[in-house]
Amino acid sequence: MEELKLVILGTGCSNPTVKRNLSAIALKYMGNWLLFDCAEGTQRQMMKAGVSYMKTKYIFFSHFHADHFLGLPGLVATMSMHERDYPLHIFGPKGCKERVSRALNLGLMRKDFEINVTELTRAEKIVDDEFFEVTAFPLKHEVPCFGFAFKEKDKDGEFQRETALKLGIPEGPLWGKLQKGQKVKVKGKEFAPDQVMDYSKGKNGRKVSVVMDTLPSASYFDYIENSDLLIHESAFTEKHAKRAKETTHCTARQAAKVAARTHAKKLILTHISPRHKKSSELENEARQEFAEVEVAEDLMKVEL
Repeated sequence: MEELKLVILGTGCSNPTVKRNLSAIALKYMGNWLLFDCAEGTQRQMMKAGVSYMKTKYIFFSHFHADHFLGLPGLVATMSMHERDYPLHIFGPKGCKERVSRALNLGLMRKDFEINVTELTRAEKIVDDEFFEVTAFPLKHEVPCFGFAFKEKDKDGEFQRETALKLGIPEGPLWGKLQKGQKVKVKGKEFAPDQVMDYSKGKNGRKVSVVMDTLPSASYFDYIENSDLLIHESAFTEKHAKRAKETTHCTARQAAKVAARTHAKKLILTHISPRHKKSSELENEARQEFAEVEVAEDLMKVEL
């Protein structure tokens, strides 16, 4: 099974504190890193946690409030200084191209590698790799904001190499067709996928969903359904529910209800307001609705 690891680089909301840097989450899969948000101080958190900025292929911005975005110029400058020579792919809500351009021009930095920026306007699959995909979906915040679902592709079964050779099916494109469920012909003889596939060894790909600033809403539930890990913002406790609604954020209890409704296996709460000094406040509240919950701490590592 391929390594799938997450590092919660920053867990705070609005402004950094001694214990919490601002929003950023790194996901490692098959040797590459995907970065969700990039607040100020993110690159230093990456260095502390052993997250490679040179192997960071994608950056996904939920929105452009300062506590999610301001780490980009410094990170790109460091990448360029270390002679990065392959593309960086950035995704974010409408206006992303202009904001990224302004941010990178701010420091008069020289960048010697390609930066591709894609603007998000609706729910859609935005990355379709051979082994995984990433889907973006709108959230309900005071500015355009998106959540993201990383999904490892399902494995239908295991290809039986020796069986295929014994049947006289030569290695090459025909094997690929059989693995995709297509029949093939060799010297006039037809072969079906179930002759060379062991479907008992199939498995569902792992799923990680990242939901940042939002009011809780059924509008995004379908996209995060059955997450192995749901990382969900919970800026406040129910004591501050009125403030959460005013600022279009979630409480810990609301986030837990979302996890229960969407059948998540585990919930991690993040984007914590500086007013909450004890993580136990949020965790205890969330556990009233969902058992498998943990409050994120900076540099926390999770493996699936």
